[in-house]
Amino acid sequence: MSTGAFTQQKYPENYFQSPLKIPIVLSGTFGELRNNHFHSGLDIKTQGKEGLGVYAPADGYISRIKVSQYGFGKALYITHPNGYTTVYAHLSRYNSEIQDYVKRRQYQKERYAIGNITIAPGVFPVKKGALVAYTGNTGGSSGPHLHYEIRDTATEHIINPMHFGLTPKDSIPPVFKKLLAYPSAGAQVNQSAKKTTIPFKKIGKQHYITNRILANGTIGFGVQAYDQLNNAYNKNGLYSLEMTVNGKRVYYHDLETFSFPESKYINLLVDYAYYATYKRRIQKTHKTNGNKLQLYKDLVNKGRINIVAGNDYQVIITAKDFQGNKSTLQIPIKGVASTVLFQEKDSTAYKITARQFQKFQTKNVSIAFPKNTFYEDCYITFSATDSTANVHKPTIPLDKKMTLTFNTSAYPESVKKQLYIANTNYKKYPRFQFSKQRKDKVFTTTKTLGSYSLLIDKERPTIYKVNFNEGQWISKHRTLIVKIDDKESGISEFRGSIDGQWILMEYNHQKKQLTYVFNDQKLIGSKHVFTLLVSDQVGNTKTLTRTFYKKD
Repeated sequence: MSTGAFTQQKYPENYFQSPLKIPIVLSGTFGELRNNHFHSGLDIKTQGKEGLGVYAPADGYISRIKVSQYGFGKALYITHPNGYTTVYAHLSRYNSEIQDYVKRRQYQKERYAIGNITIAPGVFPVKKGALVAYTGNTGGSSGPHLHYEIRDTATEHIINPMHFGLTPKDSIPPVFKKLLAYPSAGAQVNQSAKKTTIPFKKIGKQHYITNRILANGTIGFGVQAYDQLNNAYNKNGLYSLEMTVNGKRVYYHDLETFSFPESKYINLLVDYAYYATYKRRIQKTHKTNGNKLQLYKDLVNKGRINIVAGNDYQVIITAKDFQGNKSTLQIPIKGVASTVLFQEKDSTAYKITARQFQKFQTKNVSIAFPKNTFYEDCYITFSATDSTANVHKPTIPLDKKMTLTFNTSAYPESVKKQLYIANTNYKKYPRFQFSKQRKDKVFTTTKTLGSYSLLIDKERPTIYKVNFNEGQWISKHRTLIVKIDDKESGISEFRGSIDGQWILMEYNHQKKQLTYVFNDQKLIGSKHVFTLLVSDQVGNTKTLTRTFYKKD
């Protein structure tokens, strides 16, 4: 029996139709492991194209509209009378009625991004099958697709849409790629007290096995695994992970539902340090301290196994996809007597007591950690110069934001406004951190440890590749297109106008391109002046003024 069949009575499988009129092929599944969060929906492929119709899967009303430069981009929410809300993201545009409504709001506010707009029930009612929008690639999307969600309207909990019958073809079992063993304090695996990689081999289409391992004490495991669906090459997330010891379940979790507030605890579900180092996500089959995820079931000793000398254990980890295709990884264990091993003690000077507020300072740099920023007590390293700070390695997850502050009293007043803090964990690509200035200080807040630098941005943004020349007749142009860029702190704001009137320019940050559609507003006369003002994150500006000729 498939997972979907098992839960058909819990969720209405035949209530919602597909939001697209093409075969459902996925590039991303519900609950996939992403940076600092679980994926909250299905990413439906749109055949590499934008502009496919998106249709209401059931009766309801448009309850929310969101337009953002990043994240969901253009998004739409439909509330249905059965207690669920469906969500559609990365849209290129809305249907004509909704598009006109949104555009009026944008021109009223003179902003492209207008955040969340809550809509009253009677404004935009929709019938099942009605066209509501078109697929796109807006916001944080990296390619054309439709992000589709189903939420409980009352609680905002996100539910796997596959439970409602939206199930693509899938006959392919998950794949195991890596297995790690985690000895607790005083425990050993293959005579090591450290995290240990355990080799394994494939012995069938769906079965893997390790050589017998020798262990003692309390240990845990973690796996790197993925799933694939028919008709797609994407490596998707699992639906469930289970671990049994001698036939008894000691660990289980699945991705039926989760809430947004708990999504951050993904950093405790995975081996955060391993991902920070190797960019591979290991899912632990044991629950660690501070983890408040509600998706666990049937935990015994939090999924950790007590290995006793002289005993034999058969551990089996089972990975499943939603359709019930499964793969098993068998781990035979022999309990052996403990051996005395040297364990290196942490001697760093900065001890973190998780339940206390703590502040450290060196040179002209300080770091402050609110109470419970860390999930557990630990030691960190901290060093600094006048313009750099190394706050440990980015291998420990934080629950709250730390504050990093640079003293800037030694800098001349002429450059203080151009100072900003950048994350330099990736040295070739410094990442701007939203920075505030107060007297002789520049500070930022962040949930990522690692390397930071205080930088000066003296360069103005660049404006280039305008799709018309000075004084050109462009009567046949349907759009006005401009490329913009900033090599230092990055683009903050832009404002375009024609003949002094603000115009709606959509910014594609991947292409670094601004686009204005000429039929938005009626032009009066034939001679027109286009002006564009672009600002970076520290206030450097660049202005372009260009005359063109065009008649409506």
